[in-house]
Amino acid sequence: MNVLIVEDEDLSAERLQKLIFGIDPSIRVLATIPSVFETIAYLQNEAKTQPDLIFLDIHLEDDNGFRIVESLDLMIPVIFTTAFDEYALKAFKANSIDYLLKPINPLELQASLLKFKKLSAPVTATPSTMVAEILPTDAYKDRFLCTAGSRIFTFKTSEIAYFMIEERSTFLRLFDGRHFAVEYSLERLSQMLDPSQFFRINRTLLISIDAIKNIHAISPGRLKIELNPALSQETTVSADRMSEFKNWLGR
Repeated sequence: MNVLIVEDEDLSAERLQKLIFGIDPSIRVLATIPSVFETIAYLQNEAKTQPDLIFLDIHLEDDNGFRIVESLDLMIPVIFTTAFDEYALKAFKANSIDYLLKPINPLELQASLLKFKKLSAPVTATPSTMVAEILPTDAYKDRFLCTAGSRIFTFKTSEIAYFMIEERSTFLRLFDGRHFAVEYSLERLSQMLDPSQFFRINRTLLISIDAIKNIHAISPGRLKIELNPALSQETTVSADRMSEFKNWLGR
């Protein structure tokens, strides 16, 4: 596997290279490049060996690392490496493999490389995956019926920001801030809703991707989510859902 390291801090680049070789000595680092301009020139040069994977810092000496992705409409998988957490959502929307905070944790780096290898492996079709591919989108629930006193309301699924558990009851919350009780459990709702649109991030919350305002990597292996409408309590992705959540964001 060939990788390219885009990093403008020499010590960070050297440490990352040592960590990579410690995990998999067969990996070949093609080059370490400190700037957006030089990276674009490298990737546009057909005479250069193209990487299978890019480790990309965000704050580079001449510009923002996202400029590389945007300028080239980059299709090469990227693992972002940065000291800043505020770009996590943008990174996931750029279809990155992962988002690693400096100083990079060796175990997290190992997990990211394993994830890349799994995603790069050829997929063998099975009866179950073939069935999943032909499921019609209208098989998922499109509307919800709710009551408040004597009044009855119907809401499109696209109007719903998230479903939550409060005092052992399930509620939906609309993007306009209103909330209503629903008769389904989160487990049942997870089966009824389009999985490309809704994801259960923890035991009490099932969210729409459109409700995500910001994502913060607050510690290794822990993400904090800002939702719109906001929740009063801190919203985090449970550890056992982390990898699946990142895959969902970059789907």
